[in-house]
Amino acid sequence: MIFAQYFVEFIFYSFLGWIWESIYCTIKEKHWQDRGFLFGPYCPIYGSCIVGAEILFTHIIKTDMQELSFPVIFIIAYLGSAAAEFGTSWVLEKRFHARWWDYSDMPLNIQGRICVPVSICFGIAGVFCVKVLIPWMAGLHTEIPGLVYEGLALFLAAVFGADYALTEASLNALLKRMEDYKADFNERAQETYVRISDTPETIRTALNEQREDLRERRELLAYELKAAAEERRAKREELAEEFLDKINGFQKSKLQNMKRFIPELPEDSGFYENLSNSLSKFKNINY
Repeated sequence: MIFAQYFVEFIFYSFLGWIWESIYCTIKEKHWQDRGFLFGPYCPIYGSCIVGAEILFTHIIKTDMQELSFPVIFIIAYLGSAAAEFGTSWVLEKRFHARWWDYSDMPLNIQGRICVPVSICFGIAGVFCVKVLIPWMAGLHTEIPGLVYEGLALFLAAVFGADYALTEASLNALLKRMEDYKADFNERAQETYVRISDTPETIRTALNEQREDLRERRELLAYELKAAAEERRAKREELAEEFLDKINGFQKSKLQNMKRFIPELPEDSGFYENLSNSLSKFKNINY
């Protein structure tokens, strides 16, 4: 029956801890905060610490809790709550990669898991629990039959076990999705990194291809310009030759006509020969 009593106390203290946490965080955040690791309205760390303190003082130290001094209870509660918070935070973070509280913005904290101001508050709360709450709960044990405790413990154990299993399954599914998202993100990040790292080589290759293409186009353009210039030159020479032939024929015809109607004088005997030579020289001019 003692185990049934302790388990009922564990659930009861966990429920009180959930009420305290939810009210405190709601006031602090200014909107409703459902605190706790499980779906149900309980924070097991509170129940574990208070039941652990009761077992420590009753069965290990074996002393009357009413005879304990406030400083002794405060120191034990202070150290015990700090150890419980740090250990629980570490286990939950390693198991589910998440934190349910973080004291990084508080003074004198250790890894954000515990801090001196909060541990002092838990030490004071420990004095209240040892001096008031635990003795009050012990008084109920004499009023409630053992069978009621056993039945209530079985019922609460079933509810707590189902809640824990559901929470574990949900968190595992959430963790699996987060891991899938992380793996997908890492894969995309690696692909992006490869593309970025290959960018200089890709740009260099593209520039070389563009440079080679421009060189080929420049050579082709130069060849076409040269061919066009040669063609124009040949055409110009052909037209000049044709033009000079026409001029030469016209001039010869004119000279023959002039000889026919103008009498040849002795002093002009070399005039026609000089004019013919001049025309021949004019024909040989390269345009």
